[in-house]
Amino acid sequence: MRALMLEDPGTPPQLMVVDLPVPQPGPGEALVRVAACGFCHHDLQVMNGTLRRGVAPGVVLGHEISGVVEEVGEGVDLVSPGDRVVSLLTNACGQCDRCRSGREHRCRDGEGIGHWRNGGFAEYVALSQHSLVPLPVAVDLPTASLLACPAGVALQALNAVNVSAGETVVVTGAGGGLGVHAVQLAAALGARTLAVTSTSGKATVLYRYGADDVIEMNAPDSGLEFSGVVMAVTGDLGADVVIDTVGTPTLRSSVRCLGQYGRLAVLGEVGGEGSLRGIIPEIIFRDARITGVSGVSRQTLEQVIALAADGSLTPVLQRLMVLEEAAHAAELLSERTILGRVALVPQAG
Repeated sequence: MRALMLEDPGTPPQLMVVDLPVPQPGPGEALVRVAACGFCHHDLQVMNGTLRRGVAPGVVLGHEISGVVEEVGEGVDLVSPGDRVVSLLTNACGQCDRCRSGREHRCRDGEGIGHWRNGGFAEYVALSQHSLVPLPVAVDLPTASLLACPAGVALQALNAVNVSAGETVVVTGAGGGLGVHAVQLAAALGARTLAVTSTSGKATVLYRYGADDVIEMNAPDSGLEFSGVVMAVTGDLGADVVIDTVGTPTLRSSVRCLGQYGRLAVLGEVGGEGSLRGIIPEIIFRDARITGVSGVSRQTLEQVIALAADGSLTPVLQRLMVLEEAAHAAELLSERTILGRVALVPQAG
């Protein structure tokens, strides 16, 4: 089968499409013919060498997978050949206490797909049946690759901080994959949604995806400090919730956006510079709560699939690219010119 391999990390990374054996599904596993696999910032960080911890040597990257079950191994009863599916981000055992309590993304015996276990930048991938969720026919297969990550991770964050209708929610990195889906989902929950973006030209589209206000950090006097604008538009009350998809560069301003008893969910880290000086007093003064979000559970993914099926969520897939175009995809992601995501397909057509 065709698969994308990282030969040497860097900027640009050295990538090559190679021929690998088709994996054989073991007991409890299914072989999935990949329809599309989203290109995540996680993949970019592995490719440029920023992220190395826990990455298996020679692993096939890609964890945002949609496809069709081709074959099943012994004991599989949750999926069947011909089923259209989307995968979780972790190859979950389905048996440990965390899996049984709906925290499959933190399975005690789990392996990160496209991190420690071969992922979806290939024609086929073999995964645990507990990591595959069936798709209704109403959901397009290529766009479904974005339902676990980024859309599911965004909903996992909104659920973690208990967003409710009428609350004010700030989303940083709103033009990125996590951000644009968080904007849509916060709006679908009935929240007043303030979208923060550093990329010019995305404001109009963000309004279309449900933002009530867009704060552009590329304005001459904005820098990375946007909390003043949030305070102004909320009458100095601040936000009830901030969904921070960026990390260090925006974290200080994200905390300063919060009103009393505000909640902050951190679900991304792009690296780069950012001062956290004085952040502890800001947290204490607000009686704020900060939550980290690292993945998506099966239950949350099922919620996202239902929202996509009924039209409440539109996966923002800007472009499909073949494996040979992966280096260009990495370049587009680095330049932040993509709204939402690009996804790789095993071959043209």
